Amino acid sequence: MATARDRTRHQRTRVATVAAGGVVVRDGARGPEVVLAGRVADGSWVFPKGTPDPGETIEETALREVREETGLEVRIARPLGTMEYEFAAAGLRIHKLVHFFVMEAIGGDLTRHDAEYDDVRWVPVAEARRMLSFDSYREVLDRVLAEPEAATA
Repeated sequence: MATARDRTRHQRTRVATVAAGGVVVRDGARGPEVVLAGRVADGSWVFPKGTPDPGETIEETALREVREETGLEVRIARPLGTMEYEFAAAGLRIHKLVHFFVMEAIGGDLTRHDAEYDDVRWVPVAEARRMLSFDSYREVLDRVLAEPEAATA
């Protein structure tokens, strides 16, 4: 049976963090498409997001992170709400709140994405739903699809 000391030793310090990102949407030849970013090492596929630099607004963070991680120049079409999740890292319990925005590409090139992801591509939404690594990202995609006319406005 675990003692109070054992429980205390195994508790992790909780830290709250904030991030921002975007779901870049376009009308493709077979319907709506979104940009996904993937890593070969773990096979994960996600929407681009990241942590604010000092003095950045959430919107500025989202625009910068999407530009860096995808190589695309984008504009915000509308806010999409937040996603929350927790994970353990470096002996800490991290609670992350991510602000997402629906975005439209206005320039750039996917081949110019940074090294954080191995592959960045346009994906039809049905395929994106299967590829996304976490239910929380599928829920974000569902929010985009709930108002498709607003997604590409």
